[in-house]
Amino acid sequence: MAWDFASMDTSELDATIASLEAEVETLSAKGISLDMARGKPSPAQVDLSRPLLDVLNADSDLNDEGVDAANYGVPWGIPSAKRLMAAIMGCDERKVVVAGASSLNIQFDCLVHAWVRGVRGEAPWGTLPRVAFLCPSPGYDRHFAMTEHFGIENIPVPMCEDGPDMDVIEKLVADPAVKGMWVVPKYQNPTGITFSDEVVRRIARLAPAAPDFRVFWDNAYAVHDLYVEGDELLEIFGAIEEAGGRDLVYEFASTSKITFPGAGIAAVAASPEDLADLETTFAIERVCSDKVNMLRHARYLPDLAALKAHMAREAEVLRPRFEIVASKLEEGLAGIDDCSWGAPRGGYFVSFRGPEGSARAIVALCREVGVTLTPAGATWPGGEDPKDRDLRIAPSYPTLDELSEALDVFCTCARLVCARLAREARG
Repeated sequence: MAWDFASMDTSELDATIASLEAEVETLSAKGISLDMARGKPSPAQVDLSRPLLDVLNADSDLNDEGVDAANYGVPWGIPSAKRLMAAIMGCDERKVVVAGASSLNIQFDCLVHAWVRGVRGEAPWGTLPRVAFLCPSPGYDRHFAMTEHFGIENIPVPMCEDGPDMDVIEKLVADPAVKGMWVVPKYQNPTGITFSDEVVRRIARLAPAAPDFRVFWDNAYAVHDLYVEGDELLEIFGAIEEAGGRDLVYEFASTSKITFPGAGIAAVAASPEDLADLETTFAIERVCSDKVNMLRHARYLPDLAALKAHMAREAEVLRPRFEIVASKLEEGLAGIDDCSWGAPRGGYFVSFRGPEGSARAIVALCREVGVTLTPAGATWPGGEDPKDRDLRIAPSYPTLDELSEALDVFCTCARLVCARLAREARG
């Protein structure tokens, strides 16, 4: 059925609203309790990594190419772990530091470094009257929260079909107070967009006024394809070198959505000079990270073939969930003016955009029925979506049956909100 509220006459629209209100009441009486607020791997995905726990035991050799993983030292990561993370990011292992279990932690560390010590001899950001970051939006709420935590001004930048609006970015970086930019370049959170080659090249060619401007390139979904033919992302360091540059990007990745969430390994990649600069802070913060966990991961995923085989099994679990989202949204919302949604070929989220003024109402109505969504506005800096229309759907954690039920609720609530807005528009 095509839900074309705009073409209904007033009496038909009123009858449709009454029917949808009755449908919502019926759903509310079921006592539904489902949570789709965050993009957590499902238990079925996590179980795929259980063999990782058997890789090391009391009799295992804990040496890695001459490095003793069972003792202090080698603060920048053991050789095999650096190769693994370089393979995930598609960059030269000499550009990689492996540190801890969370790429978000490393991103925060990089902000601390810039705030307290300054980037490459420039003034510490914490001493400056104004520091700003560019935030392609809708985007990742935890990114925005980090810069917000430091009192950094978050500047929204529109997302286009092939990545952030580069015309806007190229103008904004002329301001020396603009010190960085958040990006998730492949299967962007939440839109699922992969940046086009041209967008990557334009980022690589940026000429910011601030010499300490850095792109925080969070390549969180680098290997998270749902299909054999996944999206291809142009490798950023090669693009920078092609453009004649060197020091522009900090790239981040982790295995948190590859193996065990919160118990994986994480890395930052940068130019040799930028890494040496970051290491002046990292060396004070830590003697070394958990090299035993690095060794466990490197032996479980010893090469690119093993990594791809593991991610293919992950895709078998995730793909049906994304296909349910696509079919349910098409069935439940097709024909409604100003309703659209993504069809990503990887990553963890589907982005939904409704009519202006709809997002908060949809979230509130779903909550009344028993389905928790990511808060409206969360994908914009400060939690303020200027048009109140963007929502993030996280299909990974629920079972297939739970997801199907949650999407039925979502579509019913969205239909009712959109129908009410259509009636209001008529005065």
